[in-house]
Amino acid sequence: MTDSNRGRAVEILLVEDNPADVRLTEEALSEGKVANTLRIAEDGVQALSMLRREGEYAELPRPDLILLDLNLPRKGGQEVLQEIKADADLRRIPVVVLTTSSAERDILKSYELHANCYITKPVDLEQFLAVVKQIDDFWLTVVRLPGEHGR
Repeated sequence: MTDSNRGRAVEILLVEDNPADVRLTEEALSEGKVANTLRIAEDGVQALSMLRREGEYAELPRPDLILLDLNLPRKGGQEVLQEIKADADLRRIPVVVLTTSSAERDILKSYELHANCYITKPVDLEQFLAVVKQIDDFWLTVVRLPGEHGR
């Protein structure tokens, strides 16, 4: 665990509308090495409200990491990514695109919009769990995330 994460749980925002994928992600992250708090946004509009701390989300802590599906109701993942990276207050939050799409256009567009990485969700249960554990290992153990003072 890096110094910036010591002493507090890492805040993760999962933007995902599939309840099965939410459960699998929760399960995989609960077995991780780093304490984390996982908050769920079921669509792009809710995700942006949570990130901007609007209304009922005014007291939410800023996430340290965002796991973003592209196929979302109300506002698609790439539009959410574009708004995050265009916002000076949010753009430093790493965004991991975690989606079923393996289309080259989605990959290119996500990186053009400054996604920090792009991962295609495996359809196999065990592989999905392994991928989320690798995200946990890398983003929460190896990478130094921006501290509270940087936000």
